[in-house]
Amino acid sequence: MPAQKILIYPHPVLKKMCRPVPAIDDEIASLVADLLDTMREGPGSVGVAAPQIGVSLRVCVVDVSASRLGKENNHGQLVMINPEIVARQGTAVMREGCMSVPDYTGEVERATEITVRFLDGAGHPGEIEASGFEAVAIQHEMDHLDGVLFLDRIVSLKTGLFRRKNYK
Repeated sequence: MPAQKILIYPHPVLKKMCRPVPAIDDEIASLVADLLDTMREGPGSVGVAAPQIGVSLRVCVVDVSASRLGKENNHGQLVMINPEIVARQGTAVMREGCMSVPDYTGEVERATEITVRFLDGAGHPGEIEASGFEAVAIQHEMDHLDGVLFLDRIVSLKTGLFRRKNYK
């Protein structure tokens, strides 16, 4: 499947709550393939959520293994359908960016450890404990499923929002 066009804020789909996936079928398999291709081709991307490509379903993908921040602590490529955070611990402020908000980055407070339940791409239930950068990336992508952008979570609009110098 080819990489899909990323919707840019303020596109209205980015602010909508996504519907749960009722069943894993060929349409969902195709969506997952599109998300994975889009993530791989995105500049510095470690995740993509379905609404970013115009689909209001609770599906996202995350893979921080190629990032210097996530290289040592990750679960590899994650396909998460109907994900739910069931536990959170700790907090830290970290700089985030988003392909849907290409001109800015911002400082966002996130849990440092999370437990997430989800269905994988084959419809099998999964549960992982994620920490550090991987936990942040998962929370960021799951926010997209609730119509929340990192801009909504900036710790301080005066000091926590930054114009991106370059985006490659």
